Amino acid sequence: MGRAIADEPRIFSLAVAGSVLFSLVTVGTAYAFGAITEHVVQPALKRDEVDVAALVSAGLVVLAISILKIIGILGRRLAGGVMAFRQFARYRRRVANKLVRLPAQGRPTGDLLSVANSDVEAAWFIIMPLPFAVGTVAMVVVAIVALFVTDWALALFGLALFPLIFFMNMLYSSVLTPRTRTAQKLRGEVSAVAHESFDGALIVKALGRGEHESVRFETKVNQLRDAQVSVGRIRGLFNPAMDALPALATVAALFVGVVRLQSGAVTIADLVTVAYLLTAVAFPLRSFGWVLGELPRSIAGWERIRGVLDASEGPAPGTTPLANNGQPIRVDVKDLVLSYDGQQPVLRDVNVAIPAGKTIALVGATGSGKTTLVQSLINLLKPQRGEIQLDNVPLGDIEPASLSERVAWVGQSTFLFDDTVAQNITLYGSFSEDEIWRALELAHAAEFVQALPDGLNTRLGERGVSLSGGQRQRLALARALVRRPALLLLDDATSAVDPKVERAILKGLRSGVSETTVVLVAYRRASISLADEVAYLEEGRILAQGSHDELLATVPGYAAVVTAYETNMAEAPS
Repeated sequence: MGRAIADEPRIFSLAVAGSVLFSLVTVGTAYAFGAITEHVVQPALKRDEVDVAALVSAGLVVLAISILKIIGILGRRLAGGVMAFRQFARYRRRVANKLVRLPAQGRPTGDLLSVANSDVEAAWFIIMPLPFAVGTVAMVVVAIVALFVTDWALALFGLALFPLIFFMNMLYSSVLTPRTRTAQKLRGEVSAVAHESFDGALIVKALGRGEHESVRFETKVNQLRDAQVSVGRIRGLFNPAMDALPALATVAALFVGVVRLQSGAVTIADLVTVAYLLTAVAFPLRSFGWVLGELPRSIAGWERIRGVLDASEGPAPGTTPLANNGQPIRVDVKDLVLSYDGQQPVLRDVNVAIPAGKTIALVGATGSGKTTLVQSLINLLKPQRGEIQLDNVPLGDIEPASLSERVAWVGQSTFLFDDTVAQNITLYGSFSEDEIWRALELAHAAEFVQALPDGLNTRLGERGVSLSGGQRQRLALARALVRRPALLLLDDATSAVDPKVERAILKGLRSGVSETTVVLVAYRRASISLADEVAYLEEGRILAQGSHDELLATVPGYAAVVTAYETNMAEAPS
């Protein structure tokens, strides 16, 4: 709450000012009604005649009080709402900005979406009643003073009411907090399961796992339901009890007040003032209950937000730009060691030098570390030891914007947005239509794009569902090529196209992107043979580096990997 106040001090001050105005007017209303009772109502009852001037004056007083209350209510509600919604927006941006800087591996996507949505709302929804509660402090102080000024005996009942309300609020908060924390955690888990099921909908349907996924989702939903019901039961017990306290205090005050009235210790105006005051302050005092009622949920949401915001990003991003001189980039990898979450190293003492403008193929069996090495070259994965240099500049020192401008990566899995072909390639960058078509031609995608209903303006649907796997891969390749990268990383980026088209694409890359250094993860011999050099990986180490023919003749493991496809095809039954 202190952080929110520091973020929006002016708006919070305005909201508190509105709340203080409302609170003071509420106390003043008790005295106004007492005076109206004594000077307008009582005389009228005694004389059986209404004094029109006094009645008009009383009406004007009530009208003025109402206008002041409206101003106070508008001030605190509008300013409190603006403050809360600004915090929603501010922390959604902070969470999103943090997530794009974190390593690629992390929490489930659905859980992160829950943090950015429901947890942010839970954390800052408490801001709406907060100004009312702060302003009510002034009302409590003035009300207690007013009660003692009116009558000490009646004031004791007011003093007993206030600490009782605070005690019940504290008890309520202590009981509700763990239940709310559990409910917030389960929200994230439900979101994660749902997102995973929807994301893998084709697999779920194809393998007939719909019922299993429904049961998995139902289990989490039922747990969330039970947690929410538990929270609701506590709220259901607390709210009626809080509503009953002021009413009981008012009845007790009236009982004592009548006794005091009969003894002449107080006037009827004093009794009306105290009764109205105890009734009127009950609603503002509930603002403390609202704040404490939201506090457990707010704390749970804030803890989950901090779990993202405080996550380690590793070293600070670099500030050195790569030279944008139109020349290809030289890559040097020295003694690289990389593991996931401190587990067994995936890369062990990797050393490789890639001359500028050359094409190198990374070859190895599944799990040998090819993808890990490629992703480390673009800083998606952080090594535990060793160094990567691009044009003699350590990768960690390079400015991220400069790196993304000069280096392009096409991964194994292709992601297309629910947008047009053109926007999927440019990602809203400043590229001409001629540049787009050139990239499509290099990726051998121009022909099928021209055949689409609206060409470059054809919407592809979610994840490019209207295209085949090979077509999606070629669009992803065009997305990288349109940027004319100085370093192009292809992680099995043509696996979904047939060998003939793949060879044509790679041949086109050799002739069409001569100003680019290419690192290629490949399996097919026809693709590997197009590389200037081959690096052979085995169990996270580069065991050999040289030409395809050299490795084929001297490295048995390499020969076994690259000839496996032909061997299997030859042994397959016709």
